[in-house]
Amino acid sequence: MANQEENEAQLGFKNVIRLGYVSLLTDVSSEMIFAILPVFIVTQLGATVGVLGIIEGTAEAFNYLFRIFSGILTDRMNKRKPLVLLGYGLSSFAKPLFAVATSWTQALAVRVVDRAGKGMRTSPRDALISDSIKKSQAGKAFGVHESLDQVGAVLGPLIAFVAIPFIAIRGIFWLSFIPGLGSLIILLFFVKDSRRSSEKRNVFASARIVLNREFIFLLAALSVFAVGAYDYSFILLDASALGVTESNIPLVYTVLNLATVILSVPVGVLADRIGKAKTLIIGYFVFLVTSAAGLVLSGSWVYAFLIAFLFGGYFSISDAVSRALIPDFTKPELKGTAYALYYVMAGLCSFVSNSAFGFLWTSIGRSVAFEYSVVTSLVGAATLIVFITAHRRPISG
Repeated sequence: MANQEENEAQLGFKNVIRLGYVSLLTDVSSEMIFAILPVFIVTQLGATVGVLGIIEGTAEAFNYLFRIFSGILTDRMNKRKPLVLLGYGLSSFAKPLFAVATSWTQALAVRVVDRAGKGMRTSPRDALISDSIKKSQAGKAFGVHESLDQVGAVLGPLIAFVAIPFIAIRGIFWLSFIPGLGSLIILLFFVKDSRRSSEKRNVFASARIVLNREFIFLLAALSVFAVGAYDYSFILLDASALGVTESNIPLVYTVLNLATVILSVPVGVLADRIGKAKTLIIGYFVFLVTSAAGLVLSGSWVYAFLIAFLFGGYFSISDAVSRALIPDFTKPELKGTAYALYYVMAGLCSFVSNSAFGFLWTSIGRSVAFEYSVVTSLVGAATLIVFITAHRRPISG
């Protein structure tokens, strides 16, 4: 019996690895674009930093909106893979259209479709990862997936850096379709779906079951931090302000993602050993240090790479560990719904954080924007400490 369970766990981890390869190729496709997209939108399409914040906030809002929809739907379907495939397909076919954008409004439309595709796949994919392994391996599984995902995020900017002199920025957008297509092939033929028998409940009944007292407390604790957690776009813009040339911006992004590759698996193993919430607090303090560095460091391009590495360290903890933590507070057959509700919170907070950070940067100054995030990360860490102290055992155990 033990051997059978071990073999099933090994088979499940193969599924995690294959999903990691899918994400790796998708991130090669995405990150060769995203490394240059903020500067492209501002310098070539005429957007301000404030408009960039609105674009990112709106796109991420659609991302999280579709995570809600797909999370609920995957539980009702008792299948994960069809929605995962649809989401990856949407993104792979949308991204090359940046090549024909002539205004920031057109770039916004493409960005929204791409992020909608990411949203469509994320909740069912996370549920599929969780379905594929034992609960005691969740931190490691999500860490391995995050690490493979970020290998693509390292390769993508490097490809962009090498290719830009030959095919220019718009050529990079067309090139992104090739690895995107490869990810769809792996997903279609090699990733196995999971199916679970469950009671047929309506959406509101499922949400009421998931929204137990501890889950609500957890979401509240996470949201305090999230309202100040700006995304990578502002790290790249800050790099430009620190003197990094436009052609070298992809190298800054490479450093950011390299930090995530290096740290994701050790962080996942640490989360399985000391607890996911405790590990997440460490991530919050790394983000605080990142924002403080953005606040006080100026005058040298070297600082841009240091800040990028710190941000990558924060992201390696926050993203993987948060995703591994959510299933601990719900029933196995309602993981998709739990992720959906988590992404309701995350999407709203993402819109607030990116819009507020961009507004503060544009209207008052770069320093005030970083001060805002220093305060929210400090309060967020304190709130999560209170959650750890107060909450009882996870209900899924």
